[in-house]
Amino acid sequence: MPEETKSGCCCPGVEGNEGSATEKRLGWQEYFMSVAHLISRRATCTRGHIGAVIVRENSILSTGYNGAPSGLPHCNESNCRIYRSIHPDGTVEENCVNTIHAEINAIAQAAKHGVSIKDSDIYITASPCIHCLKVLINVGIKTIYYDKPYKIEHIAELLRLSGIRLVQVNVQSDQRG
Repeated sequence: MPEETKSGCCCPGVEGNEGSATEKRLGWQEYFMSVAHLISRRATCTRGHIGAVIVRENSILSTGYNGAPSGLPHCNESNCRIYRSIHPDGTVEENCVNTIHAEINAIAQAAKHGVSIKDSDIYITASPCIHCLKVLINVGIKTIYYDKPYKIEHIAELLRLSGIRLVQVNVQSDQRG
């Protein structure tokens, strides 16, 4: 049986292609933030879907999303257990007892598989809470890229003291997973 051959390629700007010369290749920041948004779709928390990607030298080291610990029941309307804490400035923070945040899950996955994340960066669909930021400081994250701000005023001082960079990266909704 003769093989069917096809001339041309799918690369934009090359004769015989199927792509468009106007398609824009994603930059690294948009690429990793889009991956974080795709990963957030696995989240099991009913209050919010957050995704995280830990990266070093443009390679993905680990990913995580928010939800219950492995093998434990996921949250739903009847078992989402909220606790409240009060910040020194008087604002109230609400968190679910059952949920592990995306950043912590990404760190845990790296540890589970023996992957060093020291001197890496993290892409998160929302800026980290103060608790996650403290852990990110301790594991040696250098830059935090985020899409949507989340109570940034609570983490500003820790960012300043730690020297970790916080960079907002917005991605178009059609670039999200």
